[in-house]
Amino acid sequence: MGKALQTEEKNINVQQLIQQKKQKRNMSQTIEKIIPFLLLACAAVSVLTTVGILFTLLRESITFFTDVNIFDFYTGTKWSPWSNHFGVLPLITGTLLITVIAILVAVPLGLMSAIFLSEYASDRVRRIVKPTLEVLAGIPTVVYGYFALTFVTPVLQNFFDLVIFNALSAGIVVGIMIIPMIASLSEDAMNAVPNSLREGALAMGATRFEVAVKVVLPAAFSGIVASIVLAISRAIGETMIVTIAAGASPALTFDPTRSIETLTAFIVQGATGDTTFGSTIYYSIYAVGVTLFVFTLGMNLLSQWVSRKFKEDY
Repeated sequence: MGKALQTEEKNINVQQLIQQKKQKRNMSQTIEKIIPFLLLACAAVSVLTTVGILFTLLRESITFFTDVNIFDFYTGTKWSPWSNHFGVLPLITGTLLITVIAILVAVPLGLMSAIFLSEYASDRVRRIVKPTLEVLAGIPTVVYGYFALTFVTPVLQNFFDLVIFNALSAGIVVGIMIIPMIASLSEDAMNAVPNSLREGALAMGATRFEVAVKVVLPAAFSGIVASIVLAISRAIGETMIVTIAAGASPALTFDPTRSIETLTAFIVQGATGDTTFGSTIYYSIYAVGVTLFVFTLGMNLLSQWVSRKFKEDY
């Protein structure tokens, strides 16, 4: 009798275990079916957000271009919305001037930092220097703006004939801000180069500098160029530094000692309470935003093309 009860209890326990495993399996299968939809929804959020932004910009810009000729907008040389002059070229040249100065500062310093971290620094030094360098990316841009205005500009005035608000100091500080982007991404690209290439070059008598410049840099070319293009895109879209330090005087000039205005700076200026909702000036903010969107989109597409075109597989 006792043995029969024990056998029956064992059968019940086995059946319970089997049932529990089936439940777990069914739950796992359900989760596996749900997860792809959740991931798709997460991916769709960014796409839909981009589409929504583009739709808003285009809708309001079309309203603007019904009042202002699009050809005059992109070829006009005078920008004074409150005087009914909507030639955006001065804003475009101001943006490009800031970007060129920033790249001239950031590319040499960023690449040299990447070469040091990848080819010369020990693991201990790299663990200390790289996070310290990346701290620059975490500093609020408004702090950079006042740094340019209150420190960089007075220093530069000892060497150049600068006005208080000028493109040179703003461009230099924008360049400092994007150094971590170039240095970090370029260093990652250089670390992806196999050590066998370095060892082969060293075995043939090359110095460490020659290995870095003639072997590693060409091998990591796609990643380095992609980082530079992304940095250019970041410089084009910078707002607070140029708003604070570069001024609000739209001028068709490439003189870095003068006060200029960029696309992003006008968006900040135009979004103040002095702009009447529904006015031509109000809609001009979106037209300038579309122009800025085209610039940054073009830079991102160029970055992707360069990455695919010059990618090296090892």
